[in-house]
Amino acid sequence: MKKNLLFVAVGSVVAILVLYFIFSPTASGDGADIIVPVEKGKFTVEIATTGELKALRSVMIMGPTRAREFRVNQLTIERMVDEGTVVKKGDFIASLDKSELFGKLSDGQNNLDSEVAQYEQAKLDTALTLRQERDNILNLEYNVEQKKLVLEQSQYEPPATIKQNEYDLEKAERDLDQARQNYKIKFNQALAKMAERTARLRKEEREFQAMNDLLEEFNITAPQDGMVIYRTNWDGNKIAEGSQISAWNPVVATLPDLTEMQSITYVNEVEIRKVKVGQEVKIGLDAFPEKEFTGKVTRVANVGQQRPNSDAKVFEVEILVNESDPVMRPAMTTSNTIIAQELDEAIYVPLEAVHVQNDSINYVYLNNGVKQEIKLGLSNYDEAIVELGLEEGDKVYLSIPDWGGNQEVKLLEELNGKRNLKEEGEKPTQSTPNTPGKGGPRGPRQGAEEAKSGKKASNS
Repeated sequence: MKKNLLFVAVGSVVAILVLYFIFSPTASGDGADIIVPVEKGKFTVEIATTGELKALRSVMIMGPTRAREFRVNQLTIERMVDEGTVVKKGDFIASLDKSELFGKLSDGQNNLDSEVAQYEQAKLDTALTLRQERDNILNLEYNVEQKKLVLEQSQYEPPATIKQNEYDLEKAERDLDQARQNYKIKFNQALAKMAERTARLRKEEREFQAMNDLLEEFNITAPQDGMVIYRTNWDGNKIAEGSQISAWNPVVATLPDLTEMQSITYVNEVEIRKVKVGQEVKIGLDAFPEKEFTGKVTRVANVGQQRPNSDAKVFEVEILVNESDPVMRPAMTTSNTIIAQELDEAIYVPLEAVHVQNDSINYVYLNNGVKQEIKLGLSNYDEAIVELGLEEGDKVYLSIPDWGGNQEVKLLEELNGKRNLKEEGEKPTQSTPNTPGKGGPRGPRQGAEEAKSGKKASNS
């Protein structure tokens, strides 16, 4: 029994010593320093963003499109179905307040009645005028016949009397001819006047009928099967009962095609240069963490914008979701991981192990006591590629060891002590050693930190 207890005690001491040497090989005044090996393998540059699902295609549900023709410019929603309701073609969607249109209908009815009355009055006036003209022509015809008879009976009268009777007949014939010509003119005038009154009447009838037809459009129905998603106003709020829609853009809701979805996301200006059309994306749904989808970047905005409640400038990116799933709904929050670049083999270290001197020299602390300059390549949120200065298997400190304060940097001959930047064309500014200046060159470590802060700002 005592022998077994001795074995247990010895084993415990050995385990404690092993754990000590693995996790705390060197001690400093601030606590234990962590040393990690330099790794070699596949390296991926990823950009993580938060997005929102949206249907790739959708049918707009419109309110009355002709309301502005009748000077009805603001339409108030009186009643509506709940958002997310699955409807069939012809099902009720919403109804609009008809009180303003009822006033227009009342005015239209008055105008129509007035036009009908004027039309009837014009008909009576025209009929009376033409009848008087026809009676006048008939009387003149009788007068001509009478003058002819007088001339025939005056054949044996003195020549002067015969001549006077001939003059009277000619005058009667001229009066008859003028009356007939005047009748034709007045008849054409009557036709034109009646055509005008008829046109006005038809116009009022059409407008009144159009207002009655418009009244039916105030009851909005589904143009096809689908799920109702209400429109978002300029202030970011969804329309609801009591909201107003403009007669110039009377979109009430949409019926999205849920078989093809896309994620709309916003990438910080620091990282947008890495995003390209065609890049693969890993997509997750916050509502269903167990679901995983894939996608592809289809559009990157050329112009940035400032989102509400954020100081960072962001660029809109559209991501097409490759798969289709019944759980997908518009406006669901997505977590997007854009694969900006992949290398099959690279040497890399954690960003925490990289330090900067004079805004130009990147270096690490090796476990052999050397403060080694390195040349950095691509970076992601956690690691950075080392192009020069380290080999696979080297071990580096994640923090500044107690011996590293006054140590000189061992410079790379390949760089000849020059500034080591991931990108060209950036001008350094003065900053405290080991702390990248805000206006200085953006190394991988600083770039990743800016990307992280930008991502938080854009997702907020």
